[in-house]
Parts: sequence; structure tokens; C-alpha cells
Amino acid sequence: MVSPQARREAVGILTAERAIGVTRACGLVGISRSMYGYKSCRSPALELRSRIAELAAMKRRYGYRRIHVLLRREGWSVNHKRTYRLYREQGLMVRKRKRKRIGLAERLVLPAAQAPDQSWSMDYVADGLIDGRKLRALTIVDDFTRECLAIEVDTSLPGSRVVAVLERLRDLRGLPASITVDHGPEFEGQVLDAWAYKRGVRLAFIRPGKPVDNCYIESFNGRFRDECLNEHWFITMQHARSTIEAWRIEYNTERTHSSLDDLTPEEFKEAHASRRSADRVRKNLGNPVSLTPDSTSIPY
Repeated sequence: MVSPQARREAVGILTAERAIGVTRACGLVGISRSMYGYKSCRSPALELRSRIAELAAMKRRYGYRRIHVLLRREGWSVNHKRTYRLYREQGLMVRKRKRKRIGLAERLVLPAAQAPDQSWSMDYVADGLIDGRKLRALTIVDDFTRECLAIEVDTSLPGSRVVAVLERLRDLRGLPASITVDHGPEFEGQVLDAWAYKRGVRLAFIRPGKPVDNCYIESFNGRFRDECLNEHWFITMQHARSTIEAWRIEYNTERTHSSLDDLTPEEFKEAHASRRSADRVRKNLGNPVSLTPDSTSIPY
């Protein structure tokens, strides 16, 4: 299908090289005289284009939807369709990386967490340094707020190290009722099992070979690898730790989530706390304590 712009160019060629009138040239090409003379009144939106390009350069793995959310949070009054058009015109589409095909299987429906620190998930992610040395990262996520609580990075992370990380989180924010894990040797070992029994934490093991049962941490690990691990070359272990920790803070405080109504995990947690506080105040106002003389007993 020939675009209107190509048709107008064809009319220009006919009138310039063949000395044909504009009306006849439009009839030969198949467009109206008004279409040929149309001039776009659309604003070039240079500042908006520039800002979209800047955000896409800073957040290389963000698509137009997430960039649109960032624009609205910065105060831009722009429709998502306009963001998409400007995003595509600048060739900023995110290349989708190939994923391993997963066979169809019946998924286990997990009970959804109803509050922060009610249920956590944790897992391991493997990567390497630039010199070929391997590194492992222990990731821990709150299932309700999607907040990344910790990413511990080292060459080896045995069960005793897992317990040390959990104890650190216990001092900072307390412990959940359950932690969802897979059947890795660190999670099935006696060290973590004894710690969980002592602290009264339930270790919820997924079905063998069913990582979809641990969907929250698997989703986070996918974002972690796509937006952090695949975007950096780690020179030293200290470089890896500082880079990953900076990304974790950004993930909690700046990265919005469509599943959280386009809020960051930190904002979602604060909004939930505000709602809970408002509900308590409303409940107290609905059931005021009676202080009338008839209901107040005065001891003698």
C-alpha cells in the first residue's frame, strides 16, 4: 500500500518533470487536491522527544509503557498513544531476548499474601566476573509489596550464609510467617531447617521441578538478569556488589510495577500502611468508647 507522503512526492515529480497540472497529476496518482496541499499542524514535540530518548538511554530495558509512566510521574501531560508514536519514530524498541520454551503444565495456585512481611520468597541467580570467576546471588523478595529485601553476592553462599542474611533482615524488619524456596541443597540443609524451627518460620518448598510455584522470585530474577546482570561487566567482586546493590535500591524506589498500580514497591508499601491506618481510625470512630456516667463505674 502506497503511503500518502509517497503519493504527494509522485505528484511533485509529475508537475516538475512532465509539466502536468496539479489537478491532473493528483487524478493520475489517485489522491485529492486537498490531500496534496495538506500541511501537518502537529507539534514536533522536540522536548518530549528528547526526554523520551534520555529515559530510554538511561533505562535500556524499559519499554514504552514504563517510560510513559516515568513521564507522567515527572509531570508530562501526554497520552500513552503519543508516547508510543514518538518512541517508535525514534527507533527505541526494546529487543526481546529469546527465552527457553516451557512446556504446558498445571500451575499450583498459591495463596496471595495480604500484608507486607507475611510471606517471602528466595532463590539463587548465577553469573560471572569478567575474568571468568563465578558468582552467585541470593535474592529475597516480599511477595506482597514485590520489594527486594536483600541480594547477597559472593562466590559461595552455603546455608550458614543464608541464615546470616535472614538474621540481618530479622533485626531490620522482623521475619515472615513463611518463606517459599526450591529444593536446593542450601535450602534443604540442616542449618536452615534448624534456624526455621527455632524462629518459628515455615519453609514452603515448591513441587520438585515446578519453578512456577515460586512465581514471585522467578519473575524478579528475570528482571534482575535482564536489567542488571546482562547490562554490566563485573570487574571485581566488590564492583559486582556495589552495582547490584545500587540496582536493588533503584528497583525498590524508582522502578514502577504495573501489578502495583504503577507504583514502586516502596510507594505501594507506604500506601498500604496509610490505608491500614485509615481503616483503624474509621473503625474506632464507628465504635466510640462510651464515657457517660451510666456506663462508667466509679469505685468507692
